[in-house]
Amino acid sequence: MTKDRLYLFDTTLRDGAQTSGIDFSVNEKIVIAGLLERLGVDYLEGGYPGANPTDTEFFSEKRTEKAIFTAFGMTKRAGRSAANDPGLQQILSSKSDACCFVAKAWDYHVKIALGCTNEENLDSIHETVTAAVAAGKEAMIDCEHFFDGYKANPDYAVDCARTAYQAGARWIVLCDTNGGTLPDEIYDIVTRVQEVVPGSHLGIHTHDDTGHAVANSLAAVDAGVRQVQGTLNGLGERCGNANLITLIPTLKLKPAFNERFELGVNDDQLKDITAISHAFDEILNRSPDRQAPYVGETAFATKAGIHASAILKDPQTYEHVAPENVGNQRRVLVSDQAGKSNLLEELSRVGIEVDKADPKLDRLLALVKEREAEGYAYEAADASFELLARRELGEVPRFFDVNSFRVMVERRFNAIGDLVTVSEAVVKVDVEGETRMSVAEGNGPVNALDMALRKDLGKYQSDIAGLELIDYKVRILNGGTGAVTRVLIESHDTKSHRRWFTIGVSSNIVDASFQALVDSITFALLKANGSD
Repeated sequence: MTKDRLYLFDTTLRDGAQTSGIDFSVNEKIVIAGLLERLGVDYLEGGYPGANPTDTEFFSEKRTEKAIFTAFGMTKRAGRSAANDPGLQQILSSKSDACCFVAKAWDYHVKIALGCTNEENLDSIHETVTAAVAAGKEAMIDCEHFFDGYKANPDYAVDCARTAYQAGARWIVLCDTNGGTLPDEIYDIVTRVQEVVPGSHLGIHTHDDTGHAVANSLAAVDAGVRQVQGTLNGLGERCGNANLITLIPTLKLKPAFNERFELGVNDDQLKDITAISHAFDEILNRSPDRQAPYVGETAFATKAGIHASAILKDPQTYEHVAPENVGNQRRVLVSDQAGKSNLLEELSRVGIEVDKADPKLDRLLALVKEREAEGYAYEAADASFELLARRELGEVPRFFDVNSFRVMVERRFNAIGDLVTVSEAVVKVDVEGETRMSVAEGNGPVNALDMALRKDLGKYQSDIAGLELIDYKVRILNGGTGAVTRVLIESHDTKSHRRWFTIGVSSNIVDASFQALVDSITFALLKANGSD
């Protein structure tokens, strides 16, 4: 049976750029475009040339090799011709292969937002598509608010789609702009639209305001659309767009879709999807979602002992797809619910091979359970677990020993009379028999300790040159002023791009923080000195 071709349209650099706190530079856009090329998307929407200097510069040259380089813009303004609309002409003169124009498909928005008649809006759609085709561009129309518009005035919403199709648009994209439509509604409306526009010319663009963006996209595919729009990691304004990192594996791996449809993403590119997802988060300087479908660190993690035992016998017992197909890996978590099978699997994952009959395993398992009873959570702190295991198995060098540390927090007036709070830390360490004392000021006691501890480790100093503390979380495990505190630190090495988590537990928050800091630095040194 011949499979229908599904086309993937990525709008990370345009609609994804609407995310609060996101502001891509030209260089970042170039790097992200490279990731999208690696992934194998069909269309790469790079932004809105003419709307801002960054997008204008980005479209000053072609930025893709395989993907269709697409510019975003608006249909021509009512009351003027396409030739006399400077915004439209700038989009048409950009180095894009295709142009995607947003058009109002809800008569309420035509009246309120555009301030023109319904007929003038249809004329703008027709003339814009005609001008784009004449300029040698592949033309697309994003029918904004299509589903809400259809529910309010189905005849007019369909007229907008029909007009674009008859003018020569390659794709007419039905947009759930407010993100409030549900899958059954999507399926029903898309089915009806195909009475005037064939599914081979229809696309879907969904937002995640009800948590249904991926489900809505799949419903639209089932109903007949053949282009799917989305973003890397679901980036986008408000609650985000349909997540291509979730959609692509579903379309590739689930029989309901892979038996009917063909994608431009091959199996090798699919195996790269976890790395691409995490690399994108790296560019955004944010931590990857550990529970993200397919690509999250815990997407194929199992904690309960009976589940772990079954998985080790046959992974299909608790896995819906093989993790290696999406470049991820199986994790059997070590916790107070774990048995020896969990422990062996986790040790293997971090590169520690040990005979299952080794008596040290029983001691290590007992130690893990004892420490978790005290408040440690090694399932969330992989680096601290690896260090604990290697120490119990006698494999961690003593890079340094901490003799003592002291932290002072002082609130005072500075030289110009401003009230300031200053944190100062002193740390004494032994490195190969030589005592070193370092002093540092920081933005709070933990930052001061971190800076002092990393200030002078002798011959190991170059090994931690790229080390950064990027996240710090505190959790109170029981009530009262003497509560036990758990600190989880996420660290990052800018040289190796490795990330890891370490943990500390104490009734003293500074002591718990210091435990996690020492583990973080020790783990960095361990990896820098040959333990991979």
